[in-house]
Amino acid sequence: MNTFDPLYKIHNAYRLGQIPQKVYDLIMKRFPLVKEGIKRVEEASGLNYPYYYAEPSLVISVSAVEFTEMGILFARTIPVVDADKQLHVVVQITAPLISYGLKGTIHAILAHEFMHYLELINRILKMKVISDDVSSTLFEGTYADAARLVEERAVFKSDPTLIRHITTRFPEGFRDLKLEEKVIKTWMNKGLPTSKVSLDANVIKIPIEAMACLKIEQGVKDKITEFENIKVKKKKTSYV
Repeated sequence: MNTFDPLYKIHNAYRLGQIPQKVYDLIMKRFPLVKEGIKRVEEASGLNYPYYYAEPSLVISVSAVEFTEMGILFARTIPVVDADKQLHVVVQITAPLISYGLKGTIHAILAHEFMHYLELINRILKMKVISDDVSSTLFEGTYADAARLVEERAVFKSDPTLIRHITTRFPEGFRDLKLEEKVIKTWMNKGLPTSKVSLDANVIKIPIEAMACLKIEQGVKDKITEFENIKVKKKKTSYV
């Protein structure tokens, strides 16, 4: 659970004059949709949501090869290693999503990031990580990489509406053209805070020692196992 204000970066950006009053007020007005979504995910999954915060920038991914290609990252699940080599998993929710996303879209993205969180924890527990060298391991956090995600119908089985939001908005990675157009017009083109990340930024190195130090409650481990078993049963019965 969060023990700090998830809006602290928004408040700071406003104080520094990076976000105008009108936009700041809109974020404050609509942030309850995020809190409602977090609570909804927690109630449906039976688990606490990881640490999360609102990012005051529009985050876009760019390709070093195809210069005209650009993608908007409305939220990201980010593994963070602190100075003490402790691993933390944080969900970043961007201000444009909070400002202009529909309620169902916001909840679907929050739920999707929660599944990324569970998948990361699961892979660390089982050491099922991609490895390009001996000294480090890799975690890929792209939306398109849905193949390894736990089954949303297992995680959120008590909330069929939330499941429908997820499956509708994430058939093969999240894409909402109307929302993207609105964000480009009302945020990017207005010169509001925008940060660029390369596509390679979705591949994050996690030191082995940090993975080994990750503290995971037994209840979380048990729940992940439960979700996996539901997924396995579903796959088996689908071939009968």
